Amino acid sequence: MFTPHSLGIALFMMITSAICWGSWANTYKGVKNYRFELFYWDYAVGIFLVSVILALTMGSSGHDASSFLNNVHSADTKNIVWTMVGGAIFNLANLLLVAAIDMAGLAVAFPVAIGIALVVGTLSSYVLQPKGSIVLIAAGVVCAIIAVIMDGKAYGSLAIAGREVSKKSIVVCVVSGVLMGLWAPFVAHAMTNGNTLGPYSIAVFLTLGALLSCFIWNIYFMKHPLVGDPVGFAGFFRGPASGHALGVLGGFIWGIGMVFNLVAASFTGVAISYAIGQSAPMVAALWGVIAWKEFDGAPQKAKMYLGLMFVFYCLGILLVARANG
Repeated sequence: MFTPHSLGIALFMMITSAICWGSWANTYKGVKNYRFELFYWDYAVGIFLVSVILALTMGSSGHDASSFLNNVHSADTKNIVWTMVGGAIFNLANLLLVAAIDMAGLAVAFPVAIGIALVVGTLSSYVLQPKGSIVLIAAGVVCAIIAVIMDGKAYGSLAIAGREVSKKSIVVCVVSGVLMGLWAPFVAHAMTNGNTLGPYSIAVFLTLGALLSCFIWNIYFMKHPLVGDPVGFAGFFRGPASGHALGVLGGFIWGIGMVFNLVAASFTGVAISYAIGQSAPMVAALWGVIAWKEFDGAPQKAKMYLGLMFVFYCLGILLVARANG
């Protein structure tokens, strides 16, 4: 099993992870006239496929006890189940995140949802395992909350410029963020209790749980969409080849980020790897502002709020990492 043997390699993997997590949604932004519920089937297949590919290549080098297949064979079944449950929760959160991107754009959906996930994940982790400086953790959580508020205010300011602002999209972001902060304890349990799963095995069963749960979550949203009319599977098969390709590509990008973050954590520890990975919303926000021009024509006040969001979000990540490091 490949694991980084130097800080330089681990740092490269963590930065790559943040870039992947903050960039995959561009594949959906690049799709024209293709519903996110249909796009998501290709995405879910993509995250599972790339996890299996990396597990059978990087995760199987050396063929020792820690290699992918040997690790799966020796791991407790309950840890596999815990991981797949975490994948199902993650999948619902991510589906809602894609819906929010559809409604509000990258620069709003990512920072709001993942900012809330940072708060929920940090607090739930501390409750389960009271470790680290409570003062720094509390300060980091407050900074993350302020960042979320600033991003929400920036979005609200778009109404001044005559742009459509959806309160529903903010609600979807909040629900997505809460769920996004709840799946990690299931994975942490599988990595630390009994005969544990390694990073490559975690990625495979997490994404398998996500893929299988699409037959519950995604079918529900196809029948009861958050935006637009109900859509059937016929639309998937009539979908453009570019839409299918971009969906799978988006899954590959996210999946590479997931595997790299888990593998880097084996060298640096989860706190540092998690903190650097959580800078992904800043990457996504930059894509939204610079590449997709989501705040073009916005009043100066909106841009000021965006700037404050960047500052407080980065400060929150640094404080949480420092508290656990």
